[in-house]
Amino acid sequence: MEDDDVTIREQNFHSQVREYIICFLLFAVLYIVSYCIITRYKRKSDDHEDEDAIVNRISLYLCTFTLAISGGAVLLLPFSIISNEILLSLPRNYYIQWLNGSLIHGLWNLVSLFSNLCLFVLMPFAYFFLESEGFAGSKKGIRSRVLETFVMLFLLGLLILGIVWVASALIDNDAASMESLYDLWEFYLPYLYSCISLMGGLLLLMCTPVGLSRMFTVMGQLLVKPTILEDLDEQIYCIVLQEEALTRRLNGTASNSHVHGSMQHLHKELDSIRNQRNKLERRKKASAWEKNLLYPFVMLILLTGTTISVLLVALNILYLLVDETALPKGSTDRGIGNASLSTFGVVQAVVEIILMFYLLVSSVVGFYSLRIFKGLTPRKDDTTMTTIIGCCVSILVLSSALPVMSRTLGITRFDLLGDFGRFNWLGNFYIVLSYNLLFAVVTTLCLVRKFTSAIREELLKALGLDKLNLSYSPTDPESAKLSNANGHQKTL
Repeated sequence: MEDDDVTIREQNFHSQVREYIICFLLFAVLYIVSYCIITRYKRKSDDHEDEDAIVNRISLYLCTFTLAISGGAVLLLPFSIISNEILLSLPRNYYIQWLNGSLIHGLWNLVSLFSNLCLFVLMPFAYFFLESEGFAGSKKGIRSRVLETFVMLFLLGLLILGIVWVASALIDNDAASMESLYDLWEFYLPYLYSCISLMGGLLLLMCTPVGLSRMFTVMGQLLVKPTILEDLDEQIYCIVLQEEALTRRLNGTASNSHVHGSMQHLHKELDSIRNQRNKLERRKKASAWEKNLLYPFVMLILLTGTTISVLLVALNILYLLVDETALPKGSTDRGIGNASLSTFGVVQAVVEIILMFYLLVSSVVGFYSLRIFKGLTPRKDDTTMTTIIGCCVSILVLSSALPVMSRTLGITRFDLLGDFGRFNWLGNFYIVLSYNLLFAVVTTLCLVRKFTSAIREELLKALGLDKLNLSYSPTDPESAKLSNANGHQKTL
């Protein structure tokens, strides 16, 4: 018996060590990738080692940690789905014994814990530490800035706790809830993270439909469009003439010092024209398969992914109306590798994972396309640390809400594990149903507006109402410039 007890303890010890090593290796990979991404966009500074450089480096490390946790939150659900299917297909394989339910649950709990830590501690600390200068009258240095940062964090924590206390007391004021108000760890933090998750879900609801329609424009700018009824040589000739005219104007006004503002405007216009000429030359040099096959194929993939997403949401709405157990809160907690949650097995699991990543990319594109958040758009080698902190917080909120949104919309039937499945609002039928309805309706309207913009433009021109600016179509602003340069417009 003693030998058996020792063997069981040794197995548990080795299993825990193995899980810790796997978690560390996964986090190390995510941290290295996140560091490369941030340093690619961070504004380059001099190599002089001073106080501000140390503060920027500490803030950089905190932002990298936050972005790595965001990547882990994105990969949670796909990794769990793939692990479940692998364990079902190869239940007794020796080489995948490390892939078990304990590891999956541990990853979910770690991501939930560190998401709270980054959102409520590390990112506010990085921002306050970056903006701090030390209290008036105190000796300048890192120590005074750290002291000011901790004081600001303490005051911010008191403010947030007070807001949560008042909000929870107003929403539910029975005796049990009033007693739970004094429990910080068991009530405050889960309730606060539930509110943040709801805000992240609403932010995804606002960004994803916009991003799904915006993805067609973004891919149209990255790929080479087919040249149908277009004379690229004529357009390039007109662009070259405009470039030569602007160059002559710049040479003529270079000697005048009082036209500095107009020269800057001419330089910007010249850069814009040169970019147009480079794009036209790229379209001219592109091969036939790239112009005639790649662009329609990518557009067809985007349209298929968007259509499948809307159809899955519509089916989930029917499930919610028929069976209340379709709620994310009402899902049973199945073990990893016991049963498949996909009707068509591995194929459906792969489709679900592709749709999750597609929704994530669309939400990020939609986030930076919104006018409110355009100031957070990162620029290569020219992004301040304050902007990077804002981007990391935004991406953390979006990525933490992605598993919840995927389960709420019915993209997947995989249960939410850890603290992700204990959000209070997931069990509210009206909130979940309204979320699905809004997503389906708003996404459909955005797509209809996207694909009917050219027809609306032509109808307004035919009625003579095009000068009233009744229709705004930001889908392809460069096509209008090129058509004006060509002397006539060639659209649908």
